[in-house]
Amino acid sequence: MATRTRITVEDYYAVTVEGDRMQLVEGELVVNEPRFVHSLLQGGLYAALFNWARAGEGRGLVSLPTDVVIDEFNVFGPDIVYVAERHRPANVRQGLARIPDLCVEVRSPGTWRYDVGAKKTAYERGGLPALWLVDDRAETVLAFRRSVPDGDAFDVALELTPGDVLTSPQLPGFALAIDDLFAPA
Repeated sequence: MATRTRITVEDYYAVTVEGDRMQLVEGELVVNEPRFVHSLLQGGLYAALFNWARAGEGRGLVSLPTDVVIDEFNVFGPDIVYVAERHRPANVRQGLARIPDLCVEVRSPGTWRYDVGAKKTAYERGGLPALWLVDDRAETVLAFRRSVPDGDAFDVALELTPGDVLTSPQLPGFALAIDDLFAPA
């Protein structure tokens, strides 16, 4: 479900409440209604990233959905957020003061078209270094990133399928087999 009237971040925060599964995408309120398979994939990937982050000092923070303000008309709630140690907020109770280092979106029936379309474009425009789109139907992960930190756009795009391993230069030592990710699905 999406609204017809374009609203701003200020309007968004006036009508939403924490945990309501609402996002603001290009000025439209969008409701995310994830299915069970979504939660399994989100939980498995979160656990892998969380365990990697906790296994070594200075690896940053991994979070489940939290508001990520991109610009005046976009507030997303990515399924998983990673913040590098050098960008760790001074006070996590105050939320994120900048765009994270990695956002992960897991396919939901009502929001996938936004994830691969308007949200990907806004993330890229907003300077997000890396984006992973997890597609339960195709059992693939679309991994986008910038090859240089201040690059203008995602210039690396990978489609990872069963048999491949999900890694990232910004997550040294992290590796997750795509087969393992989709095993519970």
